[in-house]
Amino acid sequence: MKGPLFYSKILLFGEYGIIKDSKGLSIPYNFYNGALKRDENPTQEAQESNESLKRFAAYLEGLDHSLVTFNINKLQEDVASGMYFDSSIPQGYGVGSSGALVAAIYDKYASDKITVLENLTREKLLKLKAIFSEMESFFHGKSSGLDPLNSYLSLPILINSKDNIEATGIPSQKTEGKGAVFLIDSGIVGETAPMVSIFMESMKNEGFRSMLKDQFIKHTDACVDDFLKGDMKSLFKNTKQLSKVVLNNFKPMIPAQFHELWKKGLETNEYYLKLCGSGGGGYILGFTENIDIARKALKGQKLEVVYNF
Repeated sequence: MKGPLFYSKILLFGEYGIIKDSKGLSIPYNFYNGALKRDENPTQEAQESNESLKRFAAYLEGLDHSLVTFNINKLQEDVASGMYFDSSIPQGYGVGSSGALVAAIYDKYASDKITVLENLTREKLLKLKAIFSEMESFFHGKSSGLDPLNSYLSLPILINSKDNIEATGIPSQKTEGKGAVFLIDSGIVGETAPMVSIFMESMKNEGFRSMLKDQFIKHTDACVDDFLKGDMKSLFKNTKQLSKVVLNNFKPMIPAQFHELWKKGLETNEYYLKLCGSGGGGYILGFTENIDIARKALKGQKLEVVYNF
């Protein structure tokens, strides 16, 4: 048995801001994926995934039935026969490992599911997001539901505000372009929950709240608009501002060994770094107008290009 593939995602813009109603833009990232599977001779990893699915199935049984119902018997039967989630998506890297699993389970076991093929009205998208938010909360406390939504639809998602989201198109890539969005592997696994609690704690401080509104959200929204319009000149200007705000106000979310590299990018304009997901480790997102120069400047770092301008 092998189910359909569900992909990882990258939140290009909107980390933390979307908690406070900034815009956001999330794109599928096909480099990593996962699928539900059963094997005759499961590996240690497959057995651990199967154990986790047992607990997840029990959790899903308790969800509000007016929101979503599952064929729990079938799910429990499959789990009992050794089903697991076979995934190349790294965990704790901010690319949506639990989101892909949630999408796969919903796709296979939800009754009356909303499918990708129907006309996806805003109401349907919000309903899916609400379902996925409840499902994914099993994995890290409080989830927006966006990661599974992205993985399930395999489409870029534009977040205008909490209750206004839409599937969107992004400018097509220029494969020969020098401009690029890239990922750097920090080599550290990040934990979402502790990072979010640091953020929530900071939110009690009035200075932090106004920085978030007047600077962070302002630049995030501008970056989303620039990216969708394909206005690269303005995008790099706003990304630089955003990178600066993050370095000054989100230090705990940036792994210590990247503080200097982050600063160097802002000083040389060779690249700009930003958080990918909640930070604390995992991937760091980079933007550059010239990928060759950025590679030289970041020699020794593991870079993966995700989008070319």
